[in-house]
Order: sequence, then structure tokens, then C-alpha cells
Amino acid sequence: MKRQWLLFSQVVTVLVAIWFVLVTLKPEWLNRRMPMSGVTLLEAAPNATGTVMPGSFSPAAKVASPAVVSIATTQANAPAHPFQNDPWFRFFYGDREDDTPQQGLGSGVIVSPEGYILTNNHVIEGAQEIEVTLSDSRHATAQVIGADPDTDLAILRINLDRLPVIALGNSDTAQVGDRVLAIGNPFGVGQTVTSGIVSALGRNQLGINTFENFIQTDAAINPGNSGGALVDVNGNLIGINTAIYSRSGGNMGIGFAIPVSTARQVLEGIVRDGQVTRGWVGIEPSELTPELAETFGLKQTNGVVITGVLQNGPAANAGLRPGDLLLAVAGQPVKNVGELLTRIAALTPGENVKLEVVRRNQNLTLNVTAVQRPKTKVPR
Repeated sequence: MKRQWLLFSQVVTVLVAIWFVLVTLKPEWLNRRMPMSGVTLLEAAPNATGTVMPGSFSPAAKVASPAVVSIATTQANAPAHPFQNDPWFRFFYGDREDDTPQQGLGSGVIVSPEGYILTNNHVIEGAQEIEVTLSDSRHATAQVIGADPDTDLAILRINLDRLPVIALGNSDTAQVGDRVLAIGNPFGVGQTVTSGIVSALGRNQLGINTFENFIQTDAAINPGNSGGALVDVNGNLIGINTAIYSRSGGNMGIGFAIPVSTARQVLEGIVRDGQVTRGWVGIEPSELTPELAETFGLKQTNGVVITGVLQNGPAANAGLRPGDLLLAVAGQPVKNVGELLTRIAALTPGENVKLEVVRRNQNLTLNVTAVQRPKTKVPR
């Protein structure tokens, strides 16, 4: 009996030793099949270092992420309430810390080796100090080169060497259903990459900017993502994340980005001329509604109603009148106010174009010479 027990102990010891060696040196031999409750499960082979899994957006994220920066702003102190020192005021309303500087967070995209950064105007508007943090943790104080409130874009510049630069894609070729990534610094938690698709193109009449031609996406965009990058699957910039539709303040799957074609125009205009040059004719347009159509006796169902014309402005000098229905600018039809503003803004100052209008149900063609759009004052 004693001899059998000794033999059993030796066998168990050898089996435990073999098991330990296998667990240490060849764990995949043991984990390849795992029977459980009559079900055989196969485990995936371990991913080799540097191997991209099928369907991964890792290459695009690695290409684009280094050029996306975090922007921290410090705004002017809020003015003290005139009754702040009144005891009764303090009794009812408490002590107000109005002397605490207001801080904001946003994102931006480095678009040139010279240090130019694209971001949203609302990210840096009213800021006294702007600090930019790169993905490699370098910091720099940014200078505001210019801003365009009409598109909610701003251009910053930092003075650092060896800057990562994002490649500009072609937003005009984007299609609904294309895969996209949104890169930014939501809620200040650090750089974050989210994925989605292009949900719609040419979104306007949202009441966000004067000129609206948004790319809509369901990639998660949250507060702090403003000014960040919307990139394609190759890591090329196709938009600047700007706004979200939300009932709670967080992401609900409806985000809007300014196309890179618009951003490029603003960047080149501000860097070259100090401002964006746009056409202007001095009109106040309104959407064609059944009420306006009845008021002005219009039978058409398309076009834009002119409800106001600036005295001695280009449109007034061309003979345009309130109540006219504007159908086309330079041969391009206009269906809504957003399209009309875009068509006129695209005109070169001094350019003479034809306006197709309907007045009292008669078709007219008027010649108007566009001038430069008055510059919008940017608060600093």
C-alpha cells in the first residue's frame, strides 16, 4: 500500500510539472479549445505587434491624430455686480466669484508646417490667452491670425518646429455613407477618436452660421470637439467639427462639420488678405412661404422672396425691388436663402452678373455689379 501511494504521488508530481511547463511556454496549446457545457469555443490567435486587424481605422487615426491639437482659452473676467458689496444683496444672492477668469476648451487642426491651425471662431472668441497642446504634450501660446464669424472659422498660429501636418482631402467628393472619424478633445478628457459615417451633405438653414453647407455625421461629437478634425478612412481632413444637435448637451448622433473646401477658402483669404473676400449686393431675402406668396401675389412655388433692398446698394441700383422673387444668380437657380447667400458670396467684387426675377408674375433679367461684403467685426 505504501509503495502504491508513493507511485501515485510521483505520477501526480510529473503531470503537474508538465502542466506548468505548458502554461509557461506554450499556453496556446491549452487555450486552443475550451469545452464548456457541451460547447466548443475557439479562441482567436494573439495579434502580432503592429498587425492591423481587418476593418480597423488605426492607420487613418495614426496619420491624422498627431495634427489635432487641444485648445485652452482664458477669457476676460466677468464684470462685478454693482451691488456685490451690499449686505442685503449678498444675503439674498450669496457671494459671487465674478473675478474668476472664464476658461474654455476646444480643438484645432494643424494644416501647415508654418504653424497655422484651423479651429472654430466660437472656440477662441473673446479669449485673452490661447494655449495649444500637441499630441506629443508640447505646449505653445497661439496668435490669432484672423477669424470669419460668417462661417465660424478662425486661424491661429504657433511657433514650434517639427510640427505634424494633416493632409487636406476633397470634401466635394464625399458621399453619404462614407466612413469618417471625428478627432478632438471632448470634455477635456484627452484626444479621442470616434467613428461613424457621412449622414447627409449640404445641410443648411440650421441657424448656426451665415453661410451653411455642413457635412452631417453620426460620429460622436461632444463639447470640446469643436474645431477638431473630421477625416476620411485615409486620414485626410474633410471637415472641421463645429456643432451638434442635442437635447442634453451630449452626443445624440447628429453632428455637423464645415467642409474643408470652405475652410481652405477662409484660410487662404485670411492668410493672404487678412480677411475673406466675398460678393455682396445689399438685399434681405426670405424663404418663399404661402403667406409671402399671397402677400406679393406670386404664383411660383420656387425661388427666394426679396423683402428688403438697401437704398443705393448694388441691387437697388440694378432695379431690384422688395417683393421680387429671385429665381437664379448668374444662371444658377436658387431654392432657398442659404443657396442665395452662397451664390452671391461666391461672386468676385466688381463682377457683373444677371439676376433672374419674377415681378407681378412677369419674368425680368437684371444686371447687378457685386461689391465686397462689408467686414464683420470680430470681438477680441
